[in-house]
Amino acid sequence: MRIYLVQHGEAKSEEEDPNRRLTEKGIRDVENVVDFLRPLKLRVDAIWHSGKARAQETGELLARAVWARDGLLPREGLAPKDQVESTKEALELTSGDLMIVGHLPFLNKLVTLLVTGNETSEILEFRFGSVVCVERREDRGWRVAWMVTPSLLNSPPPALRQAPSE
Repeated sequence: MRIYLVQHGEAKSEEEDPNRRLTEKGIRDVENVVDFLRPLKLRVDAIWHSGKARAQETGELLARAVWARDGLLPREGLAPKDQVESTKEALELTSGDLMIVGHLPFLNKLVTLLVTGNETSEILEFRFGSVVCVERREDRGWRVAWMVTPSLLNSPPPALRQAPSE
């Protein structure tokens, strides 16, 4: 079983847009992630989102590349400051793959709880539009399989950049 945890794309400030929809940069960044995901042909039971505009918009963009049997679904308990234990329990009862589009600090706490059993230590750092794939192993433990961020897709890491010629 795989869970794809996604932090919503960059959103407008509350002063600029009380609903906090995605900025143009946020849309572009998520579209770059969509382009990365498309060849993977991911299939999930559903794409859950918190119901907030920025998470829903991000989910709608992701649905262009991810086949979701039950579609894009708002789900209680995925707000930024919600407790993660009930979501962990729901995931333990699920056998199919899922995508969850949400917010910080919720996503950090959820991935940490799944992998370490304790939500207080931060094991990775989400970025707007990033996707973290965690998978449940046969022993029912979870591990991080991979992570992609818009900045990784927009420019190669320093180690992969061509060295200047002499």
